[in-house]
Amino acid sequence: MTGENRLEGLCIKATPLGENDRLITILTDNLGIFRLAAPGARRPKSSLASASPLNYLSMQIFGKRSLKSVRQIKIIKSYSGLGKNIETLAAAQAITELTFLLVGNNDKQQNYLSCVLAHLDRIYLYEMPKEEEDIKMLSMSIQSLIHLLAIGGINLPIYHCCKTGSNIIPPLGNWEWECYFLPNEGFSTIEDSQSILKINASEVALLQRLLFPELPIKSNGELLGPKKVWLKILLIIETWIFAHLDKELSSLKMMRELYI
Repeated sequence: MTGENRLEGLCIKATPLGENDRLITILTDNLGIFRLAAPGARRPKSSLASASPLNYLSMQIFGKRSLKSVRQIKIIKSYSGLGKNIETLAAAQAITELTFLLVGNNDKQQNYLSCVLAHLDRIYLYEMPKEEEDIKMLSMSIQSLIHLLAIGGINLPIYHCCKTGSNIIPPLGNWEWECYFLPNEGFSTIEDSQSILKINASEVALLQRLLFPELPIKSNGELLGPKKVWLKILLIIETWIFAHLDKELSSLKMMRELYI
């Protein structure tokens, strides 16, 4: 990329650069993660002040060096309102934290950006109840991470036994049946010493449904699964990410503390 070009992407991080500038990290479709200098963005009333996290931007960029600069910015959509409460903030931060681990520079992750935007839209549009505890935001956060892990190449392999290769078909209603979670391998229908967690048939079925586009909702409109099951799935995701990416996500710790 040389000379002047236009670039679209989601700002996922912004840090100070020099006295008045800002270094922004952009998630794009074609270039993966791309870093840009926004000159004067920290000055009052700067035309580049919108170079801030959770804004989906159209930018005119210029420069021949490795660190290019932004000349003009137009906000296509702002998700900055996700900071309105701690639950939506944790959900958005989990998405951006995982993105940093899964997407590299010049990494053409097909459909990754569109998946991020779709989940941010859903989180942004959801109206949380003010008085009663609501775990739907937790479930949306979990599903967003499962989808991003799948696109990023380290999908939770919940459909096949990691020991035998056979299909995992949970026998719903059989409360004696168990599946075993192995952080480095996946899920096994055979008991294994490396297993750290047992999950029953309904929990496996719920995990499998999370790879679908929509949340698992009962016919009466209620979310499938109690809070303890969703927290169990969150633990599985935390453990899987650490085992395969060697990183703990602070946002997931925050999320767990919110719902315990």
